[in-house]
Amino acid sequence: MRILVLGGTKFLGRHIVEAALEAKHEVTLFNRGLTEPVLYPTVERLIGDRDGGLEPLEGREWDAVIDTSGYVPRVVRQSVRLLEPACGMYCFISSISAYADFSAENQDEHAKTAKLEASPSDSEDVSQHYGALKALCEQEVQESYGERALIIRPGLIVGPYDPTDRFTYWPLRMSAGGETLIPGEPERPVQWIDARDLAAWIIRMLERKSGGIYNAVTPAYRYTMGDLTEACLKLAPDASPAWVKESFLTAAGVGEWIELPLWIKAESNMPGFLTVSSERAVASGLTFRPLPDTLRDTLVWAKTRPAGYEPKAGMDPAREAELLKQWREKLSQEA
Repeated sequence: MRILVLGGTKFLGRHIVEAALEAKHEVTLFNRGLTEPVLYPTVERLIGDRDGGLEPLEGREWDAVIDTSGYVPRVVRQSVRLLEPACGMYCFISSISAYADFSAENQDEHAKTAKLEASPSDSEDVSQHYGALKALCEQEVQESYGERALIIRPGLIVGPYDPTDRFTYWPLRMSAGGETLIPGEPERPVQWIDARDLAAWIIRMLERKSGGIYNAVTPAYRYTMGDLTEACLKLAPDASPAWVKESFLTAAGVGEWIELPLWIKAESNMPGFLTVSSERAVASGLTFRPLPDTLRDTLVWAKTRPAGYEPKAGMDPAREAELLKQWREKLSQEA
């Protein structure tokens, strides 16, 4: 199979390319050549810009295109219209953030998607309208490709090469040892998807010419924060988890999701954000490697990053130490 990847050199894109090559497919990369330009020296690379610079794709044909870098509908429209007659299938990597509401748990692909409510001056501001823009990008693909459109809505993508640090924080922090602040209750559900599992499944779906919309996350309620903590402890026996109540964290102004990854406070009314249904994807062959494997491989990779690397997420050690001190004082006063 001939596969065109829009992007392909960053995180999920890398894993998709590796999965495609492992399956003996012919891969072409299209990107600006700015990120990891020396990767995959034997793979054809077309240099251009998906916003107004698609000329290198003209006159070519592929069996499928995988769009890992589409965020703005106006830009996605350009590649969709150019490639519709040239590519058999269009796989668009969207996000569960495309859903309008997370107040309900275990929601599936039929849930309503977000609507863009923005002035013309900031309608393409991805940082402010990420989910709604992803939903509009999906529509661009579906309108042109119909049943040949494969829309993937991942949850938190994790594993080696993750640039966000939102999952990496936990095995890396606990490997440092000592008392570790863990948010909320052990039974609180959490979700993610290993990028390697996601990539391999996407290639299998394209091989079968399977279209449609799929949530791509570990099954709802399979894992809890307690499970994640216990798995981390097996890699970091010197760590000591300190379970800190959500009410204390909220009162202290702790930031959810970024400052303290995988935590969203109850008052945000988003219980469905980490309990999305992936039953349809599982029925279509999505599989999941054991959590210890994901944690181990992520930790090994994270420790190869340069000294002085500044994490994109996670709690500052000094702030964590101060919060733990205040938490112990609070428990002492209540005893």
